[in-house]
Amino acid sequence: MTRLLIADDHPLFREALQGALANYFSDLNIREADSLDSTLEALNSDDEVDLLLLDLHMPGAGDLYGLIRIRKDYPMLPVAVISGAEDPQIIGRCMGFGALGFIPKSLSSADIANAIASILDGDEWLPEGMAEQIGDVSQEDKELAEKVADLTPQQYRVLYYVHEGLLNKQIAYQLGITEATVKAHMTAIFRKLNVYSRTQAVLLAERLQLSPPEQDNNPLI
Repeated sequence: MTRLLIADDHPLFREALQGALANYFSDLNIREADSLDSTLEALNSDDEVDLLLLDLHMPGAGDLYGLIRIRKDYPMLPVAVISGAEDPQIIGRCMGFGALGFIPKSLSSADIANAIASILDGDEWLPEGMAEQIGDVSQEDKELAEKVADLTPQQYRVLYYVHEGLLNKQIAYQLGITEATVKAHMTAIFRKLNVYSRTQAVLLAERLQLSPPEQDNNPLI
């Protein structure tokens, strides 16, 4: 049996993908998640997932943070990014941070199924001609990604708002938490990133080009 987890916040896409894949895999079990938090919960409750199909832009994921966090928590889990974006720089960073494949949503269902089959066989998969267009991720960026992966989703949200220049009071308002809780998160962020100021934290966030995390309905602390 092939066990897939589709992590995407668009229910129509999940439904369409399930229907399409059923035509190409005879024995298929599919679970769904619609945010980074629900993806982590699903992975925590099921250690037999053969492949995670991960959307970059679902709530909480913040583009690369979701991939980085999952690769840190589940290093043996094969992950393929499935996305509407086809920017070579983004694709290169996804592969550099541990994805085994990058599958554009614009592909036909047959091509998506072939890509998934290739990854399940242990191969890396990229759109035709893309390998020559992407660059390598530096060792420094990989080490930084490991630090960012230690942040909880809520700490990542706080880091993003710090990057945007918000004060603790403003971050508390945005996240619906107390200012004291924001300060506690800041202390944890400084420790995990090994920095000593907001400026240093912002510089690290800029280096990884972290994107805004869409809000989950029930974010993990």
